[in-house]
Amino acid sequence: MISKSMYELGAQPSPIRKLFNYGQIQAKKLGPDHVFDFTLGSPSVPMPSKVAQCWEKLNREIDPVALHTYTVSAGRPEARQAIVDDLNERYHTHYGPGDLYLSCGAAASLCAVFKALTLDHQSKILAMAPFFPEYRNFVESKGGKFDYVPAAADFRVNLEALKEAIDASTQGVIINSPNNPGGKIYTREELKTLASLLEEKSRNFGHPIYLISDEPYRELAYDGLEVPWIPSIYKNSIICYSWSKSFSIPGERIGYTLVPPEAEDAKELYLAISGAARTMGYVCAPALAQRVIESCIKERPDLQPYEENRQLLYGSLSEMGYNCVHPDGAFYLFVKAPNGDGSAFSEMAMEKNVLIVPGVGFGCPDYVRISYCVPNDRIRRALPLFRDLLAQACGR
Repeated sequence: MISKSMYELGAQPSPIRKLFNYGQIQAKKLGPDHVFDFTLGSPSVPMPSKVAQCWEKLNREIDPVALHTYTVSAGRPEARQAIVDDLNERYHTHYGPGDLYLSCGAAASLCAVFKALTLDHQSKILAMAPFFPEYRNFVESKGGKFDYVPAAADFRVNLEALKEAIDASTQGVIINSPNNPGGKIYTREELKTLASLLEEKSRNFGHPIYLISDEPYRELAYDGLEVPWIPSIYKNSIICYSWSKSFSIPGERIGYTLVPPEAEDAKELYLAISGAARTMGYVCAPALAQRVIESCIKERPDLQPYEENRQLLYGSLSEMGYNCVHPDGAFYLFVKAPNGDGSAFSEMAMEKNVLIVPGVGFGCPDYVRISYCVPNDRIRRALPLFRDLLAQACGR
C-alpha cells in the first residue's frame, strides 16, 4: 500500500513550485525576456567573494576523500565551535558546540524539531499568518497538528489571537522574523510581550511552550533595524537557521538547530532533536559546506541589490495605488490583491506571464507575494504590466 497523503503531496507541487514550473515552460516557448517570474525566494546576488574563494580552495587543496567523507551526525566539531563562537561574540551568550546540530538547511531543522515535540496526534504547533506554507506539511507529516492565527491588521505579532489559540496541547509557536512573505521584523518590545504570554501559558498548562524561530532571513534586514536574538528574550527558544539566503547557496542545504542550555529540558530536547534527525536521515550535513561555513562564519550578505529592488518595487507599486506591506527585511513584497482575491489576481497576472504567488497558502487569501530577489531589470520591465493589471482588476 502507498501512503495516500504522501502520494497527494508528490502528485501536486506547491503553488509556488507550480508557478515556477509554468514559468520555465513559458520561457522556453516565448523566450526568458517575455516571462516575469517573481515566484521563488532564490537569491539573485552572488555568494560573497570570500565564500566562493573558500569553496574553490577547499576543492583544490584538500584530498577529495577527506573532503567529502562523512562527518559525525551533528556536524564537524570545528564547524560547530566556529558557529557558537560567532554567536557568543554577537549576542553575548555562552553556547558550546554541544548545543548546536548542523542540518541540511532550516527545513531539516524544523522537521526535526517538530518531530521531537510531537507527543501524540493532538500535539499542536501554532504559527501566525502570514507564514511559510510548508510549515503545515512539516508538522502534519511528523504526526502533529498544525494551526495558525490570522494576521494582525498591521502584520505584527497577533497577541490576542494567540492568547485564545494556545491550549494544553500546544507544544510550540513558530516565529519567522524577518518574515516570509510579509517582510516584517518583530521588535524587541513585541517579542517581550509574546514571551510574557508564553511564560504565563506554560505555567498554566504545566509544560514549556517552545518558541521555534525560523531564521533563514536573519541577516537580511534594512534601514539598520535590529533583528532581536530570540533566546535573550525567551529562554524556551529553539533556533532553526540557514545560510541559503545570506550566503546565496540555497541548493547546498546547510543550516543548524540551536537549543540554548537555558531552555527547559535542554539536554533532553537536544537529544530528541538529534534522534528525530536520525529517524529521517538528516544526519551529517554536506561536509564541504560545513568546512566553508567554518572558514567564512563572519561573512555577511551584500544587501545593496535587494535594497534597490525593494525601493523600486515598493515605491512604484505604492505610487500606482497598490496596498503594499512595507518590508523591513527578507526579499518579498506582500501586496493586497486589488480585486480582493489573491488567487484570482495571480491567475490574471499569469495571463500576462507575470508570475506572483497567491497568499492563500500563507494564510492571507486576499494577498499575493512578489519575490524581489531578481535582476533589477526584470522589475523595471514588469512595471507597466503591473499598472495594466491594477486597471484590469479595478475595471478601469
